[in-house]
Amino acid sequence: MNPFKLLGISDDVVNAVKDLGFETPTPIQEQSIPVLLEGFNDFVGLAQTGTGKTAAFGLPLLELLDFTSRKPQALILCPTRELCMQIASDIRNFSKNTSGASVVAVYGGANIMQQLREIRNGVQIVVATPGRMLDIIGRKAIDFSGVRFVVLDEADEMLNMGFQEDINDILSTTPDDKKTWLFSATMPPEVRRIAKNYMDSPIELTMGTKNTGNVNIEHEYYTVRARDKYAALKRIVDFNPEIFAVVFCKTKMDTQDVADHLIKDGYNADALHGDLSQQQRDKVMKRFRERSMQLLIATDVAARGIDVNNVTHVINYSLPDEIESYTHRSGRTGRAGKTGISICIVNSKEIGKIRQIEKIIGKKFTKAELPTGFDVCEKQLFALVHKVHNVEVNEQQIEQYIPRIMDEFTDLSKEEVIKRFASLEFNRFLEYYKNAPDLNAAADERGERGDSLN
Repeated sequence: MNPFKLLGISDDVVNAVKDLGFETPTPIQEQSIPVLLEGFNDFVGLAQTGTGKTAAFGLPLLELLDFTSRKPQALILCPTRELCMQIASDIRNFSKNTSGASVVAVYGGANIMQQLREIRNGVQIVVATPGRMLDIIGRKAIDFSGVRFVVLDEADEMLNMGFQEDINDILSTTPDDKKTWLFSATMPPEVRRIAKNYMDSPIELTMGTKNTGNVNIEHEYYTVRARDKYAALKRIVDFNPEIFAVVFCKTKMDTQDVADHLIKDGYNADALHGDLSQQQRDKVMKRFRERSMQLLIATDVAARGIDVNNVTHVINYSLPDEIESYTHRSGRTGRAGKTGISICIVNSKEIGKIRQIEKIIGKKFTKAELPTGFDVCEKQLFALVHKVHNVEVNEQQIEQYIPRIMDEFTDLSKEEVIKRFASLEFNRFLEYYKNAPDLNAAADERGERGDSLN
């Protein structure tokens, strides 16, 4: 029998989940779904991003709601536009075989009139960011009297972004007898206070240890002189040819500067920060989701709610001001059962902060050494060899050019042809790295002020 069916999920929903390629539940789904399907309890789930939380609450909702009614019965609040759109999309996919099911995503930066029309047409599940939800409530355009379930997703992030008062105002418009399901990566006092104020003896499930990092993520740090930070970033990227990463900077200015320098240096990168228009942000995120760029350089605020699979690395170009934010940053990788690496580029004065993060996530960092220039060249060479070996050949298109290509190579041996193809890429890195210095700083070396891009 299908593992999701064993948890109590109906055939229509199980088939939709199977069509999405999900075969077995994640740990949070396995533990949460049977509890939430009962529909009688408030609930607190502590789990990292990327562990399958949307299905953990979305699948039970599809079993518990009355889809013959066109009134809102479930409200899902989340911190960002990107996460709001992702949750709504996921639940629509889960409910594709569920007759009458309707989901609306309500968020800022989009046409509010279109969202109001969708609400008027009738909807059972509302996924919303707090600001836009309050706007619609203020217009008296939605009736929450029939709401049976409220889900607070990434509750700690919503509070970090200053939505405490908005959440209070929104929840005050919902029935007292509703059930509240709260999901959070960490449990700071503010989140605990929400649980106390809005829940009655909630069932609490913890995936791993409270406030710990995802077990699928390795944590590394590199100690460099402040002036070498940008060079260290490039070397890390060059040593990982298949990298698909989010790089975190502290400020909007740093984010744009790093992205601009990477683009100038030939890297496939772009910036994501609050000074971009919503249209620009959507364009950047579309490119990243489609993997038409390798490096997304972002601020903490802009990156909240990013849900992109197969991110291989998170690189902390600057450590976060709030230690707890590291958990959310690193959670951009190692999602949905995949492994990932979270890297910190620090100077010697920041080692103490690394030790603080270790206490928060309950895991030790590996002190890594930046590769030498020769290491990078060797890695790039064999990445090229691997790429050539595995390239898909379009026989029909290439066939007409083969005679001319063979003519070009008649005076070269097989070994000489291979050498020249390999040298195309290898020579570029060899030229750049032939006199590359050692960027690793001694552990006891005094850190220098500032983050230099040169």
